[in-house]
Amino acid sequence: MLFVDDDVFLKALANTLKFAVITGPVGYIMAFLLAWLISQIPVKYRFFYTLCFYTPAITSGIAISVIWLYLFSGDRYGLVNYWAMKLGILDEPWQWLANIKTIMPVLIIVTLWSSMGIGFLAFLAGLQNVPRDLYEAGAIDGIRYRWQELWFITVPAVKPQILFGAVMQVVASLQVFDISISLLGLPSVLYAGHTIMTHLFDYAFIRFEMGYASAIAVVLFLMMVGLNRVVFKWLGSGE
Repeated sequence: MLFVDDDVFLKALANTLKFAVITGPVGYIMAFLLAWLISQIPVKYRFFYTLCFYTPAITSGIAISVIWLYLFSGDRYGLVNYWAMKLGILDEPWQWLANIKTIMPVLIIVTLWSSMGIGFLAFLAGLQNVPRDLYEAGAIDGIRYRWQELWFITVPAVKPQILFGAVMQVVASLQVFDISISLLGLPSVLYAGHTIMTHLFDYAFIRFEMGYASAIAVVLFLMMVGLNRVVFKWLGSGE
């Protein structure tokens, strides 16, 4: 029934996969590179930068209500519309959260902004504990540049954190829910921002059709298991 009669579920499935394909790899790479850059600066400044990048992950709900809804407001007072019209990019206000062309891009942008969560902290912890003698040995063997250190020494040394971060990113990218509800409401316009989790919430806690909601949850669970098996095959080791 899910894949035959439920067109909204198929739309949610397509939206979720599109969302995951973009936010998963991009958010993962961003988290690792930012953690690596922070690990290169003096220790006394690391806490400040870590706090700056991690704060959006724990305050995303408040920030969406206060900042992002103001930025993407559909009237001329919305900050994005104001500057776009002032610079001549737009002739009239654009309905960022009501137009099907821009709903998903806005959702992706906000999600990436708040994606420096547990995986980011795991990367940072692993990077700060790489033994210095590995870099000294690499210098003796001919490594001269930071990017060479990153590829040949740092990445192999933090492989457990890389695997953990990948698993967390897969789960997060498939479970997008609160950002979608806060920005777009339920349902979004023409279901353009509808995801599997919002579809599950709709049937479980609004319609109270628990059997159907359980079927949706099983599909989501199988997707997570399948993607995590791929992650373990790529990044896991014999250990």
